[in-house]
Amino acid sequence: MGGLYEIRIYTFKPGGIAGVIDRWSGHIARRQELSPLVGAWYSELGGLNKWCHIWAYKDAAERFRIREEARTKGIWPPPSGGGPNMMIRQENMLVVPAAFSPLR
Repeated sequence: MGGLYEIRIYTFKPGGIAGVIDRWSGHIARRQELSPLVGAWYSELGGLNKWCHIWAYKDAAERFRIREEARTKGIWPPPSGGGPNMMIRQENMLVVPAAFSPLR
């Protein structure tokens, strides 16, 4: 899918995940036209109120170009909702798959 993967993990206050799913539903199709979504998940066990999504890119230059294009065209990110204080924490990682990974 790509040579570089971006993993984003957000922690929301209780009740915040439903709003994320609602906002993504209306915007994800256009965003996927720019780069593939590897997956999106939320937690029900363990650390609660976590939203994780992973995007695939050819390399870092493509990631920066696509993110800027999505932002300037109003494609992504989806509008925030649920009030400005729903998100507690955001984590972001850029990772490269191991040589044996099927994602290589």
